This record gives sequence, C-alpha cells and structure tokens, in this order.
Amino acid sequence: MIVKSPQTRDEFFKYYDLRWRILRAPWNQPKGSEQDELEGQAIHIVAVEDEKIVGCGRAHFNTADEAQIRYMAVENQWQGKGVGKLILDELEKRVIEKGAKKIILHARESVVKFYEKNGYKIVKPSHTLFGSIPHFLMEKIIEHR
Repeated sequence: MIVKSPQTRDEFFKYYDLRWRILRAPWNQPKGSEQDELEGQAIHIVAVEDEKIVGCGRAHFNTADEAQIRYMAVENQWQGKGVGKLILDELEKRVIEKGAKKIILHARESVVKFYEKNGYKIVKPSHTLFGSIPHFLMEKIIEHR
C-alpha cells in the first residue's frame, strides 16, 4: 500500500469521490458537500492499493501551532485493516514537520475508539452532523523533544 498526496486531476477526482461516498452520500448530501473553503491550503493524503484509492484524509492549520484533521474516509471493505492508521500517521507526520504542537479533530462517535488508540483524548461533545451523527472534539498534544 502506498500513502501519498494525490497529484493528478484524476487522483483528486477519485479522492473527493471517496470522501463524498463514505462521508456524505449515505446521508443524502449533495456532491460538493465533501469539500470546503480550506481545500487549497490543506494537506491531502490518500492510501492507494493496486492503483485504487482505498482511503483518504486531510489536515489544515487553524493557528500556527494547531492543526486539524478532517475528512478521514476508508472504503468499507478496507475498514479495520490499518488503512486509517497509515493515513493518520502520515497526516500527523506532515503537520508536526510544519510546527503543529496540538492536533484536533471532530470524531464521529463510531470512530472515537480508533482515535483514542492513536493518542487522542476527548475534550468535549461537539456537534451532531445531519441531525444524526454525534461528534466529539478530540485533541492530541505533541511532545516535542
């Protein structure tokens, strides 16, 4: 499996399509709702197996030392096989290289345990997306040596 930033127009198309299919389509959200105004300044990561994008994630900075991870998505048949961890590790590595001292995210209730296993702690309940998906604000403090 290769973990990298999408490079070509086709890779970005497939990356956004995966985000939409996993994170938006099941709740009848329109195409385009999987993107926001920070796409151009964000770090985008995909996991590729046999030339197919099977997972993705994104990070951006809220302040000079606080990064936020968003839009983590893994194809259903690849969930639970370490793809999310590979993507999370790469996003963390890249934001830490750029000076992040804290990483935050708003995790869906169903993946809180995944983030806890990777060093994140719940700060507080967050928003409820589409009226049915509870989220929790989580953070990870980076220990600089």
